[in-house]
Amino acid sequence: MKYFAKTALAVTVALAAALPVAHAETVLKASHQWPGGKGDVRDEMVQILAREVAKSDVDLRIQVYPGKSLFKPREQWGAMVKGVLDISAFPLDYASGRHPEFSATLMPGLVRNHDRALRLNTSPFMQDIKKVINDAGVVVLADAWLAGAFASKKQCITGPESMKGQVTRAAGPAFEQMLVGAGASIASMPSSEIYTGLQTGVLDAANTSSGSFVSYRIYEQATCLTKPGANALWFMYEPLLISKRSWDKLNKEQQDALMAAAKVAEDYFVGEAKGLDDKLVEAYSDAGVEVVEMSGDDYQAWLDIAKETSYKAFAEKVEGGQELIDKALAVQ
Repeated sequence: MKYFAKTALAVTVALAAALPVAHAETVLKASHQWPGGKGDVRDEMVQILAREVAKSDVDLRIQVYPGKSLFKPREQWGAMVKGVLDISAFPLDYASGRHPEFSATLMPGLVRNHDRALRLNTSPFMQDIKKVINDAGVVVLADAWLAGAFASKKQCITGPESMKGQVTRAAGPAFEQMLVGAGASIASMPSSEIYTGLQTGVLDAANTSSGSFVSYRIYEQATCLTKPGANALWFMYEPLLISKRSWDKLNKEQQDALMAAAKVAEDYFVGEAKGLDDKLVEAYSDAGVEVVEMSGDDYQAWLDIAKETSYKAFAEKVEGGQELIDKALAVQ
């Protein structure tokens, strides 16, 4: 009996050794603040990332949590640094309290149009920004710049004088400083709260990305939209990011698949970014909202205020701040 038991055990071990080893699937959690499944391009970027990774057959899956269902908007950065969150589509300026250099990615008039935004991605300016990101423990998977607009339920926003007396939301400190310089009051909040702010009277006006203006249906609360047009004062960097701790846990094959998927997502975004401004104007016009555009003189008047407020404060308070601004402005 002992002989047969030993023989059976040996056969079992041999069979087990001959079978292919099943690898455990790695699941990455991706979080963002925008509505899921409603056409927001930032959500779609993350969904594309997840779909492309799933097709790569490298035992890697991305679970997407849209609509701030996993983390609140501004909590995502700290969660990635700690390795608690794997991936996020994240407005980088939201983390400027931790890394003031990031305010340069939402600096009035620094980008101006979509073509220039693409050239910025490979510039010394963005190399410096990405070094700060990487040193903090986060890796950029895909670049994304969105143009933005202004909306008000009080009066149309064109030149700086039109902002006087309005309580407005601005996405970051650089815009807040400029708007205060024009006579506005500030109520800080993420873009996901603008609708309620306007609805309850906390806000008279707001600026945010073209995508957010549509996906959050802010046209239901606004009476006038200032579209980006030829003079887009507002541009914001909202990349796809991954925690370095999460990245380092992936094998080379998985890292390559993730970067290939991110390239597909980025290419999609580049193709959609300019169209977002057209969709913005269409949505607001269809809703009966008045649509206006800043003139060249309006734009220059805002820049003059920005140079004396946000640009000046950034140069004075941020180490290497003036150099960052100069590098960005040097991009043709």
